[in-house]
Amino acid sequence: MPSACDSLLDDIEDMVTSHDPTPHERQFARRNIVPRPRKHQLQPAGEELQTDSVIPGTQKIWVRTWGCSHNSSDGEYMAGQLAASGYKITENPSDADLWLLNSCTVKNPAEDHFRNSIKKAQEQNKKVVVAGCVPQAQPRTEYLKDLSIIGVQQIDRVVEVVDEAIKGHSVRLLGQKKEKGKRLGGARLDLPKIRKNPLIEIISINTGCLNACTYCKTKHARGDLASYPIEELVERARQSFQEGVCEIWLTSEDTGAYGRDIGTDLPSLLWELVKEIPEGAMLRLGMTNPPYILEHLEEMVRILQHPRVYAFLHVPVQSASDSVLMDMKREYCCADFRRVTDFLQERVPGITIATDIICGFPGETDEDFEQTMELVRQYRFPSLFINQFYPRPGTPAAKMEQVPAHMKKQRTKELSALFHSYKPYDHKIGERQRVLVTEDSFDSQYYVAHNKFYEQVLVPKKPELKGKMVEVDIYEAGKHYMKGRPVEDAQVFTPSIAQPLQKGQVSGLPQVSLLDRLSLARSTPVFILKKANSVFSPLSLSLSLSLSLSLFYFMVCQGSSEI
Repeated sequence: MPSACDSLLDDIEDMVTSHDPTPHERQFARRNIVPRPRKHQLQPAGEELQTDSVIPGTQKIWVRTWGCSHNSSDGEYMAGQLAASGYKITENPSDADLWLLNSCTVKNPAEDHFRNSIKKAQEQNKKVVVAGCVPQAQPRTEYLKDLSIIGVQQIDRVVEVVDEAIKGHSVRLLGQKKEKGKRLGGARLDLPKIRKNPLIEIISINTGCLNACTYCKTKHARGDLASYPIEELVERARQSFQEGVCEIWLTSEDTGAYGRDIGTDLPSLLWELVKEIPEGAMLRLGMTNPPYILEHLEEMVRILQHPRVYAFLHVPVQSASDSVLMDMKREYCCADFRRVTDFLQERVPGITIATDIICGFPGETDEDFEQTMELVRQYRFPSLFINQFYPRPGTPAAKMEQVPAHMKKQRTKELSALFHSYKPYDHKIGERQRVLVTEDSFDSQYYVAHNKFYEQVLVPKKPELKGKMVEVDIYEAGKHYMKGRPVEDAQVFTPSIAQPLQKGQVSGLPQVSLLDRLSLARSTPVFILKKANSVFSPLSLSLSLSLSLSLFYFMVCQGSSEI
């Protein structure tokens, strides 16, 4: 007779009963809980702390993210919560005590990098916590054995998981958040975060999608569509501008499908968001699949014409062959994609249409591939993401008859050669353009700016230009960029309504004056650590005050009503 312990148990968060509180009740309760301070034991001056255990919250964490902008936003949120809880976020992996690896499952190479990073961390005796789409989609993979995992809907609990990992425990939070049987969008949008670029806020407007593409592994991780309410997204944008952000990116697995699960749509959201955009700041739309953008073409034209919205849209076609699209289960034909592109190009002159193409999908013939080549010849896309097909384990496409590897490589090479045969920006030399400067170039020799059409313009690396809207004269053009010379005596416009946060500073933390800090320390004796018959040194007292302030910040970020 089998033992009661023989069967495999699901993750503990999936084991619920009718008597358990609902996710909504648990979330409401969490917002009204006063977190306990970390019990750091202070020692008298000159006395070493003798302990056989680790104290969570005192370590350095290295956060590495692969993949899309949605993943990048998740990584920023996790870093922010850890910093607000006392951990130090470092950019030096060798200096870190724990590596937080946030994965992408779109392509084999991305997962290979993720797997290799885990191995490297273990070789260096680093603690490891994994997050993102790979562990969410396949948590029982052998190389993830015994590792702590944060599910894509559980990033608001990263501190708990890291605390336990620091102590040597393995914790897995993979449950899905639901309310009244309906899947929620994910973690709260008002969590603290550390923006990789203090000038750019990435907002996930929904998670998951409505499609069932046969090649996609992300669906296994992100699930079905779950949209955030418009008012929460608007509030997040408003907060971002109050922290000096001058550019917002909207992201999700499919922005065009936004709202279909909650009775609204993408244009309704966008019209509310543009009301909050300060003059000179810009909004960039994320990827949208053809079926959903088709429903809103007229409205999208008006939005893309708005002076504070980039005339840019990423619409993946994947293949120009209807036969291949059918095997992919893309739910549109090439004529639909052409209709979207033609309609937008006619009514929004100069618009940038970016697209994706997969080379060598199972069953793709030479004729199918030639149709794709012809599409690129016709539209000469200035931004084209070319992907060689990789069969992802567990997807229907992985079980289909594969195109030979050498043929996939050859088609990828041919399409890349076609893409590099034309220069989309040469005709713009001599133009005067208004650009928003937001980033450093890869070689650190220039600042990167973008014009109304989200075309990349390199400008001189002068600190007074960063985060500003400036006029430039285009004097040179390459395949992926233009170079601009600032116009002398032209007005430099500052779009931010506040001073941007410093790099590495946590978003969402209140600014507290020194007098407020001293007052707070006197009025919160629960945080003052005492030890009988001991006299604290000034350093110990300073540390006690620092711990009190850190906890105060953390409580505010968690929305506590007990402060």
